[in-house]
Amino acid sequence: MTPLTLESLAKRVEALENALAAQVPNRSPKDWRKVIGMFGDSDFMREVDEECQRVRENEREAARGEETPE
Repeated sequence: MTPLTLESLAKRVEALENALAAQVPNRSPKDWRKVIGMFGDSDFMREVDEECQRVRENEREAARGEETPE
């Protein structure tokens, strides 16, 4: 194994970045628009939203009272 130096780390990071860039297609800044309405009228997503809202409210109450949220 080669000694670990800043130069060798920089080369390894560059190789990883190049490998990752080759695997991930270029994304346009408008990609997020493709998911609008994706879940439409979904009971499951409604339940997820309600649960997330409950969790947030519990965290807010805990922060106000300096309690640990459940």
